[in-house]
This record gives sequence, structure tokens and C-alpha cells, in this order.
Amino acid sequence: MERVRDLASEKAAVIFTKSSCCMCHSIKTLFYELGASPAIHELDKDPQGPDMERALFRVFGSNPAVPAVFVGGRYVGSAKDVISFHVDGSLKQMLKASNAIWL
Repeated sequence: MERVRDLASEKAAVIFTKSSCCMCHSIKTLFYELGASPAIHELDKDPQGPDMERALFRVFGSNPAVPAVFVGGRYVGSAKDVISFHVDGSLKQMLKASNAIWL
């Protein structure tokens, strides 16, 4: 979990994904459309990916474990959570507050 914590804090917005995950692609696209440039960690392309995926599942309980979204170093949630935050307008506010976007 330490590696996940370190990576989750490296930028204002961080998304743990898998390259074959359609919801991961959707969340990445949403962030790009909002003007954010998140750090993307493809767990299926990282040698430590399986360990990080297990840690994400164990700590946050999301199944599947990806996408796992962090804003300002804080776990925001999975795709369902992020979409809910986007719909109610709070995702953009989180991104602004963490300096992931400026407008």
C-alpha cells in the first residue's frame, strides 16, 4: 500500500487503471475534458501492478479495484463515485481545490 500512497500523492490527480478497462478509459477522458492532466498508472503494465491492485481492493473495497481515483492525495472513489461527483458538480471543485485545474 505504501507504493500506492506514494504514487497517489505524486500529482494533484492520479488514476490507477488497466489498459483493457472501458470505465478506466471513460474516467481518464472525463478528466482530460475537464482540463486535468492526471498521472495514469496502468496496473496491468506495471510489474508491481497486481500487488497494487490487491492493496487498492483491500483498503478501499472497490470491486473491481480500478479505476481508483485520487485527487489531492485523497481517495475519491471508483468510476461510479467519480461520475456522481461530476454530475453534482463537486468533481470540478475538488480538481480546482487541489490545483489539478485552474478554470
